[in-house]
Amino acid sequence: MNAHVFVDETKERGLLVAAAVVLPADLAAARRTIRDLILPGQRRIHFHKERDDRRRQIVAAVVTLSAYAVIFDAKRHRDPRAAREACLIELVEHAAKIGAGRLVLERDDSTLQADQRLLFQQVRKSGISRTLRYDHLRAHEECLLAIPDALAWCWAKGGRWKTSVQRIVSESRQV
Repeated sequence: MNAHVFVDETKERGLLVAAAVVLPADLAAARRTIRDLILPGQRRIHFHKERDDRRRQIVAAVVTLSAYAVIFDAKRHRDPRAAREACLIELVEHAAKIGAGRLVLERDDSTLQADQRLLFQQVRKSGISRTLRYDHLRAHEECLLAIPDALAWCWAKGGRWKTSVQRIVSESRQV
């Protein structure tokens, strides 16, 4: 499949990680759609900082993309580090299951070294070290990180926001 998986999180009500899966043939169209949403003067879309009318506009565009998402919900973990590890382990297992070729996580300098260490171990353990490339990028370096950013925020917010993205979310896992 060689899907690309774009990953972001929210810690608003416990750790919740969103992974948006886009097939290579759909990457260019998805990037065009997201870039068209970036306003003059913005380097990137940061869903948390957008007004509600902009959020609705972004969600409306995201749910039309040829993509699907998986939510990894680690709210039951009290320790933030254990929660993150559980999510990354499940994320690598999912990437292996779907035959992903690339995993792109939004870069967080505070977790970068621990993430890299864990990803290295899990990718080797899953037997996909020759087929999966993973990167930690800033949101302005990869516009498709706006997809999991929006999904994670909406899912954590609940109510109408969660309902608005449910059709693109194929699975929600408690980890």
